[in-house]
Amino acid sequence: MADKKAARLPRKTYEKELLRQQTELVKLQEWVRASGTRLVVVFEGRDAAGKGGTIKRVAEHLNPRVARIAALPKPTERERSQWYFQRYVEHLPAAGEIVLFDRSWYNRAGVEHVMGFCTKEEHQLFLRQCPIFERMLVEAGVQLRKYWFSVSDTEQQERFRRRLEDPLRRWKLSPMDLESITHWEAYSRAKDEMLVHTDISEAPWYVVESDDKRRARLNMIAHLLSSVPYREVPPPVLELPERPPSTGYQRPPRDLQTYVPDHAASL
Repeated sequence: MADKKAARLPRKTYEKELLRQQTELVKLQEWVRASGTRLVVVFEGRDAAGKGGTIKRVAEHLNPRVARIAALPKPTERERSQWYFQRYVEHLPAAGEIVLFDRSWYNRAGVEHVMGFCTKEEHQLFLRQCPIFERMLVEAGVQLRKYWFSVSDTEQQERFRRRLEDPLRRWKLSPMDLESITHWEAYSRAKDEMLVHTDISEAPWYVVESDDKRRARLNMIAHLLSSVPYREVPPPVLELPERPPSTGYQRPPRDLQTYVPDHAASL
């Protein structure tokens, strides 16, 4: 563990490169919008593998009307009666949109399978249908990228411990997350089986080593940028207009409105 910590990417190097990549992501976004491209990025991996933090950095400077995050809750009773992929189809992008799936239809290959939330027959049906479903997306013109964030058992345990002790991140932990520690090998087998069936040429899996979160974020974003044939779209020419002269408007007295107390003044 000490060697891994010593090899972690320095913060200054990370922040400089992240800013450069986020600038490129804005260019990618504008190309997607202008070209009518539909881009889907799937983020999968174990609990505390770094998916959420990476998604946050990808979306940080993007237009939420163009790039949105899909993080679906537990299915409702009605959704459980639907074709499995149906509720995910609703969140797929239209022309000129990007969707970042914070977990996706691969829930069935992982947590649902390991924790017994689906039957063996439903799991096997998923493994048969998923490649067909994804080929249909690609054939329809969707750009599909799938990233698996790989974290070691010791690093996952440490991240869980830090979350337990941090009131700002405590919400990230659930009893299900902690139970995953006792099912480490079962999740490993489920992931291996998933890759065998769904690592297809039309939509391959890309594994991101994520014990070092900084490296993982930069590596994932760099790969995404290199895999999409975007180009810089010239922005529209905008000019700041001159403010017109006053026509006599007078602001109402301040005491007629209720203002937020100046808490900052007490600091």
